[in-house]
Amino acid sequence: MWFLRLLVSLRDKLFAAMYDRMSRSSEEAGLGEIRQRLLDDASGDVLEIGAGTGVNLAHYDTGFASLVLTEPEPAMLRRLQPKAVEQAPLAQVVRAPVEELPFEDASFDTVVSTLVLCGVDDQARALGEVRRVLRPGGRLLFLEHVRSDDPKLARFQDRINWLNRLVVYCDCNRQTLTAIEGQGFTVSRVERTDLPKAPKFTRPAIVGVATVS
Repeated sequence: MWFLRLLVSLRDKLFAAMYDRMSRSSEEAGLGEIRQRLLDDASGDVLEIGAGTGVNLAHYDTGFASLVLTEPEPAMLRRLQPKAVEQAPLAQVVRAPVEELPFEDASFDTVVSTLVLCGVDDQARALGEVRRVLRPGGRLLFLEHVRSDDPKLARFQDRINWLNRLVVYCDCNRQTLTAIEGQGFTVSRVERTDLPKAPKFTRPAIVGVATVS
């Protein structure tokens, strides 16, 4: 058992160390612009879930009152914290999984989720927590890769999902838009797109805004 825990810990550290490098080509090919357009809408008291290494920090404008960043993994936190100090010194960094957000009901105006809902252990519970901490009229800004509308590609995603889960900690075939709507959000804007320079089975993506009624 101790050996398995050691392997998992080493894998976590390696993934955190390689994350920015692995995603750089995609960010430079257009993913960064997608993030920027999405985060232009962040306002009020903002919570970013699963902030990872802090890729979004460079894309936040100054049009918000406060910023809280959550991240459950220690290896990611060690990279997020110094980046937050440098790029968003007033931001609060909190270690927490999305399924157990340590905040009062109706604490935030905006929740940001970018490439996070594919990797949470319990997507319905995570979205329920997001809805709980949002104020009435609050918005979820999301960028997520999802199950393809192309049946052939969707079947391939199903076949390869075990490997994707093992290597990059996420499911490539989740129907996340349906899950968002199923948790009582009203999707006010959604765009289907492709993640640039991503493997074919992780390219299908959705970008949009969902509101709490």
